Amino acid sequence: MDRAEIEKLVEGQRSYYRSAATLSVKFRREMLKGLYRAIKAHEGDIAAALEGDLGKCAFEGYMCEVGMALSEISYLIKHLNSYTRQRRVKTPLAQFPSISYRKPTPYGCTLIMSPWNYPFLLTVDPLAAAIAAGNTAIVKPSAYAPKTAEVIEKIITECFEPRQVAVVKGGRAENTALLDQKFDLIFFTGSKEVGKEVLRRAAEHLTPVILELGGKSPCIVDSSADIALAAKRIVFGKFLNCGQTCVAPDYVLAEACVAEGLAEEIKRQIAHQLGPSPIDSPDYGRIVNEKHFDRLLSLIDGGKLIFGGEANREQLKIAPTLLYGVKATDAVMGEEIFGPILPILTFNSIGEVVDGLKAAEKPLALYIFSKNKENIERVTTEVSFGGGCINDVIIHLATSEMGFGGVGESGMGEYHGKAGFDAFTHYKSIVKKSNLIDLPRRYRPYKNRLYERLLRFFLK
Repeated sequence: MDRAEIEKLVEGQRSYYRSAATLSVKFRREMLKGLYRAIKAHEGDIAAALEGDLGKCAFEGYMCEVGMALSEISYLIKHLNSYTRQRRVKTPLAQFPSISYRKPTPYGCTLIMSPWNYPFLLTVDPLAAAIAAGNTAIVKPSAYAPKTAEVIEKIITECFEPRQVAVVKGGRAENTALLDQKFDLIFFTGSKEVGKEVLRRAAEHLTPVILELGGKSPCIVDSSADIALAAKRIVFGKFLNCGQTCVAPDYVLAEACVAEGLAEEIKRQIAHQLGPSPIDSPDYGRIVNEKHFDRLLSLIDGGKLIFGGEANREQLKIAPTLLYGVKATDAVMGEEIFGPILPILTFNSIGEVVDGLKAAEKPLALYIFSKNKENIERVTTEVSFGGGCINDVIIHLATSEMGFGGVGESGMGEYHGKAGFDAFTHYKSIVKKSNLIDLPRRYRPYKNRLYERLLRFFLK
């Protein structure tokens, strides 16, 4: 799609939104139901696309993408009446007689830019929130997941008119053309570097932006933890989607006295969950492309390699890999790994962990395995991060009851459930004043001492 077509598409959506066609709660509910039905009808196509783009097996594709998307849509349908209702709030006595309320209103014409690592889920989730809130939306899937983008386009074309929801496929040229347009809200999921560019471009139009980014999410394991269970859960979360998950444990901080035992348990769990040759497991995906494949191989330090490291360039597969004795200054600690490489660092006191994390960039997620209440409280209170788990990994994002998002370098804004509806909604604050009584206390000239005393009484 060229620039002129994109401009026409945006203007068509803006005109459609101005017609008020998307504001009816009934209309929004029907659109969400139609999206749900279309996803169910195309489950096989989605599974095949995810396998083609990322090597995801059907079970993982449903568990981590399709099923979660359907759950989110169902949740929004169920709560739509409540979310769209205007809410009365208390009115100061000084404004008597009047009532005050907050009225949820869509932003308008929105842009959703989704990533390649969970290309279906991270497109449909924000789209469902945008529809529930009454917006129009242009969806820009990642060019790195072309098969999934085709299925998304097919589903959206079946469900919506282009003036309500449309898909723009392509690469940098299409991204640039879209960011040249004025939107009422931009929702971006992806890397920090691209997120900065999106924020810069949006600032030219004073467009609000929600950024879901990433970062180096730490996983702390202290001496009180159940080491076997910690290893089991870390292996599940780290190597899900071949490590290409924004909230995967990026590295492990293990208390020195349990670090070697933890490393051995992680090795055992990799073999248990993925077999003696994980790289050949049908449940294990692949790296998205050769560029990322080469970047990941460059992060493997042979001198610190204690497990894995095998790679198959033809299949774009890298085996689950453990690095031990890693230091904060090593190359693997200089960037978000976003792949199946797990560095293990050691610490001697929780204080040094907290101080180190407070000095670092704020991660999207943080995990701590511990039975020590003081350690848990200190880490979760003092360290800034988007969200996380105690004695587990990743599962905090798999609920519509809590918002999901980053902080600082890992993003801004949140979504899922009510938070998703709120992300695409502006709440108008309105006071409705009665015409029956008009007290003169606020009008000039300001000479009445009684009114001045009353003012000071009400506004103290």
